[in-house]
Amino acid sequence: MKTELSAAIIAAALALPAMAEARQITITTDLQSYGGRGAYLAVYVTDAAGAYQGTLYLAGHKSRYFRHLSDWTRAGGSAMDGATGASVGPGRTLTISVDLADALIDAGYEIHVDVAVEDMRDSPSDVVVPLTTVGAGTPVAGRSFVQSLRYDM
Repeated sequence: MKTELSAAIIAAALALPAMAEARQITITTDLQSYGGRGAYLAVYVTDAAGAYQGTLYLAGHKSRYFRHLSDWTRAGGSAMDGATGASVGPGRTLTISVDLADALIDAGYEIHVDVAVEDMRDSPSDVVVPLTTVGAGTPVAGRSFVQSLRYDM
C-alpha cells in the first residue's frame, strides 16, 4: 500500500501539468529466473520525442547501482525522482500503481524499464512499451531480465 501511495504521488507530478483527468495505471513487471542477486529497476516515462518525463518507481537502495541504469540516468533520472523500494529478486514480480494524466495515453508516451543486476550485466531499456489504450492488458516481453511487462487501466 505504501508503494502504491508513494508512486501515485510521484505520478501525480506527471498528471498535474497536463491539467487533465488522470487514471490509475497498474504496471506489473515479471522478472526472469536468472539465477543471480536482486535487480535494480528504474520504471520511467518518455514522451513522443524520447525525452524523459519522470520516474514512476525505482527498485533498489544501493546508490552505486543507479549509474548502471544507464538509459534512465542519461535521460535525466535520479534517485530523488520517484518512489523507491527494495530490489527485486529473480523470478519475482514488481507491481506498482500510479495515476497518469489521460493526455499521456495514446499520445506517443512510453514506459521504460532499465535493469541492473548485482554482479551481472546491465540491461538499459530492457522493455519499452507504448502507453496506449489498445496495449493495456497485453504482456510485452523484455530483452534480458524482464520476462514481461503489462499495464492495466
